[in-house]
Amino acid sequence: MPKRVLTGTIVSDKTDKTVVVKVERKVKHALYGKIIRRSKKYHAHDEGNEYREGETVRIEETAPISKLKTWKVVDRVNTHATPAEVAAEA
Repeated sequence: MPKRVLTGTIVSDKTDKTVVVKVERKVKHALYGKIIRRSKKYHAHDEGNEYREGETVRIEETAPISKLKTWKVVDRVNTHATPAEVAAEA
């Protein structure tokens, strides 16, 4: 079974080797049809303490690491990249 990968923003990096990532999704209300935002926080493993609060990152599902951690940070998402920079990376 493939591992799930989510994208979110780090809201806390205070603990050692752990970051809290807030993942937002947009859902259509069942009755009224309005688009509403739903969010959830995930504790993700950050081995080198290299990610900081406010950064956008991708997290991947893993085997349980601790009581709350079942995700690990894969990489940083460059939200300020220009289309030329993105093409150069590929």
